[in-house]
Amino acid sequence: MRRLHALFAAVLLIPAIARAGAGDVRSTVHNLSVSGPGPIHAASEDRVCIFCHTPHNATPATPLWNHRLSGQTYATYTSSTLDAAPGQPTGASKLCLSCHDGTVALGDAVSETSPIPMAGGTTTLPPGPTNLGVDLTDDHPVSFAYTPGLAAGDGQLADPLSLTGPVRLDGAGEMQCTSCHDPHDDSRGDFLVADNTASGICITCHVRTGWNAASHKLSAATWNGTPPDPWPHTDRTTVADNACENCHNPHTASGAERLLNQADEEGECLVCHNGNVASTDIESEFTTRPYVHPIYSQAGVHDPTEPAVVTSRHVECVDCHNPHAANADAGAAPAVSGRLRETRGVDQTGAEITPAVNQYQVCFRCHADSPGKPAAPTPRQHDQTNVRLEFDTGNPSYHPVEGPGANPDVPSLLPPWTTSSVIYCTDCHTNDAGPKAGGTGPEGPHGSQYPHLLGWRYETTDPTAESAARYALCYRCHDRNSILGDQSFKKHKLHIQNEDAPCNVCHDPHGVSATQGTPTNNTHLINFDVSVVQPEPFTNRLEFIDNGKFHGECWLRCHGKTHTGKNY
Repeated sequence: MRRLHALFAAVLLIPAIARAGAGDVRSTVHNLSVSGPGPIHAASEDRVCIFCHTPHNATPATPLWNHRLSGQTYATYTSSTLDAAPGQPTGASKLCLSCHDGTVALGDAVSETSPIPMAGGTTTLPPGPTNLGVDLTDDHPVSFAYTPGLAAGDGQLADPLSLTGPVRLDGAGEMQCTSCHDPHDDSRGDFLVADNTASGICITCHVRTGWNAASHKLSAATWNGTPPDPWPHTDRTTVADNACENCHNPHTASGAERLLNQADEEGECLVCHNGNVASTDIESEFTTRPYVHPIYSQAGVHDPTEPAVVTSRHVECVDCHNPHAANADAGAAPAVSGRLRETRGVDQTGAEITPAVNQYQVCFRCHADSPGKPAAPTPRQHDQTNVRLEFDTGNPSYHPVEGPGANPDVPSLLPPWTTSSVIYCTDCHTNDAGPKAGGTGPEGPHGSQYPHLLGWRYETTDPTAESAARYALCYRCHDRNSILGDQSFKKHKLHIQNEDAPCNVCHDPHGVSATQGTPTNNTHLINFDVSVVQPEPFTNRLEFIDNGKFHGECWLRCHGKTHTGKNY
């Protein structure tokens, strides 16, 4: 009978070996017989296949299943972005778990009168990454119907009818452990059905928009030093080689929801973007700069399904960057650059736009209609903290973020800027040590030494002695000689140098909303700082009246001087 068992087991192996190619279960850790090469094997049993299969008196499970099944109830994977409906394990997954949930003795074969003794007294699978336990919330979902409707509804899953290669569904059309793993063939490692370098298995099903041009798919960057734990497949040397597994772990993931390698949101990105893999150290921007996007202020608040307008204020890396699509394309204002590719946004009307087309739409998620914003840094005649309203091209004046500016005559503009130019938010708000500022640090509004994440110095305190350094932000685009030469306003030099009034006292750098200002009083970004400028005492007026090209009159009191209809 023992010979018959061995012969029948060999016959059972033939289809699996034919499918897998060069695999031979005898050379794998799934050979639990005394001849097995792994650390866990039988004390004396020499039959290789008896631990899983038997030609007689098998369980009803196919193929001729011999291992006692687990009676456990499992906690299954769930997330806010899961469209499938996994239930309790079925089919091949239930068979795999009869060993891999760690609750049934490895030698507990139905055909035997007692469990097969294992060497060293081992009974169940020892603790470790292959012992999945009964909590499967940190493992890729299995035993769900993968239907064309599911794929179409998700939008980023392959049609199941295309799964005709090594990665395939079971006879019931369900995703199972055996969709990715062949228990008889370990020639590729981890009993995978195909080589998963560059996530070849993952992308068979997961068709992520933008992935083919993404840096995480294409980057040849390598780890500098010792990779952290967990870190998958250190034998794969580049980011491109690891691909999905740079961030995701299909089994026993530290961050269960979405199967992330790191449990904390920021750590998933910054384990690489701290100079260890990525070329620049972004982590230090958040930890050493006095002004930052506060990614460490909240934890567990962000969710991919949250409204585009952030209602519970937070910021995480993935609010601005889509790791499945981000790349290094520079872009041209106002269009999103590659770094913001395939992210969500809010358009000029306040409606969600997915994906965002223009950079400012990404910024509008938090800096427009989001509640709970801090007060404006300058108390103004027309207070406004909604930047969507400030940059509206229907305003009496605005910096040209959404479109070209309203003023056709700006003699101070430095080349290449013209009155037709459009700028990015990050032309002002960026790292003061980044490339735009002449440094070697990372680009973007991660951190800065200057308030409001400005890339250049911009003094707002009255009085401030004028200098090229103190108003470096303004003088990036506006010619200092033109401003102090009074080419656009004949009293600029008097106010800025003689009176030491900062630009910010008269000019609101974002814009003046048409819901508050008028084309008569609020052209040229005029929106007075009311801590410095008050109404003139005779008529109680606080106004600047635009009388045409480079001419106007003031009704106000400033620096102890009253201007009652004074013309300039």
